[in-house]
Amino acid sequence: MDFQRKETYTIEDLLQIVRILRSPGGCPWDREQTHHSIRACLIEETYEAVEAIDTEDTELLKEELGDVLLQVVFHADLEAEAGRFDFDQVADGICKKLIVRHPHVFGDVHVQDSAEVLKNWDAIKKSTKHQSTQAQVLESVSPALPALMRSAKVQQKAAKSGYDFADVWQTLQKVEEETAELKEAIRKGNAQDCRQEVGDLLFSVVNAARHLKTEPEQALTVSCNKFIARFTAAEELAKERGQRLDALSPEELDRLWDEVKQRTIPQLENQTEK
Repeated sequence: MDFQRKETYTIEDLLQIVRILRSPGGCPWDREQTHHSIRACLIEETYEAVEAIDTEDTELLKEELGDVLLQVVFHADLEAEAGRFDFDQVADGICKKLIVRHPHVFGDVHVQDSAEVLKNWDAIKKSTKHQSTQAQVLESVSPALPALMRSAKVQQKAAKSGYDFADVWQTLQKVEEETAELKEAIRKGNAQDCRQEVGDLLFSVVNAARHLKTEPEQALTVSCNKFIARFTAAEELAKERGQRLDALSPEELDRLWDEVKQRTIPQLENQTEK
């Protein structure tokens, strides 16, 4: 088949192209790859798709979803070559999972709202994964997730068994407690205790975010963008005055930062909310 003459392509074409790339007469680089060598590519492409969602760039999203799909097909082809499973079995597995976990659509179960759907989903997931305790449910949260995301998921699953703070004010009290413990560890100069207490503090802040129904990864991303916007404005302001940031004293930097915060920079900070 002459792939260069086709006007449009399908998933079957993608599967065949990857097979060709991995074949003895294909691409040397593609033939050398393993699950581990392209592991980072899967993560990178996923985050680029997320960026397209955040920026509401439809054309970019279409492109990035294709890149993510390529990663799925590539990994499946590696397994097909080893004789363990292929792309069709991957599709078969997810189709079966969706049907089993949506008995209110594909079965005779009746639900009133999305909350009941999620409750049923969790019960079915726990059953199909043979999890007999809530601790096993917590342990099933992937350790490969970003730590903030993993913390939120662990806390959400723990909360379903009643292990949770009563309200956001209790979570903030815990934040204060962990802050005090971190200060004490700093005073003692114990690096290991400091690391542990920083983790406990971050975990407590995630709990507060969860009670506020705020996704911590997104919230921190917004704060990073806001910091960059203000830093950029501070650097530009210093430049207008013939100054360099690295030549200013800590006190001068604080005054410059406060001045930037008081100024109106809607174009810069509005970008952080997208």
